[in-house]
Amino acid sequence: IMIPPLPCVRQNYHPHCEAAINYQINLELYASSLYLSMASYFDSHEVALKHFSQFFLRKSSQEWKHAERLMWLQNQRGGLHNQRDIRRPYLSHWNSSLGVMKCALHVAISVNQSLLDLHELATEKKDTHLYASLDRHYLREQVKSIRDLQDLISSLRKWRSLEARLTDDLCAKRTLGDSDKK
Repeated sequence: IMIPPLPCVRQNYHPHCEAAINYQINLELYASSLYLSMASYFDSHEVALKHFSQFFLRKSSQEWKHAERLMWLQNQRGGLHNQRDIRRPYLSHWNSSLGVMKCALHVAISVNQSLLDLHELATEKKDTHLYASLDRHYLREQVKSIRDLQDLISSLRKWRSLEARLTDDLCAKRTLGDSDKK
């Protein structure tokens, strides 16, 4: 009696999708590392902005969970996770909260674009499981994350503008004072 080989878990899983998921896993881990670095920056005694630190700790955790979920998906589909070295965050000290937020927005947009590319690849390869998983677990959350960062940047710009105007008014009053009466 001939025993048929065990069925392979891998079905309708194109090697390009597997490679793209490995790339996305590494990108999510990089974003997690960068956000953790940002949390540390805001938590330092020089900056001491606890709420910003907590915000970036949550973002780091979310990105880590995204990577874990993609690893699980890779295993479920019969793929192999090929983890590369995660790059060290390219900037570990920033000059301002606004600079940190702009950097975070840039990373969030990059992660989102990579997800959109993966989504397009899943469509092209007719991988409905991957397509649906990206829709359900990633794309909506990523759009919300980008919006949250854009809102924070707008708020910081408004506060910075207000601070500059108040500083100018105070400086004028203190230095020029009653010069118009002379």
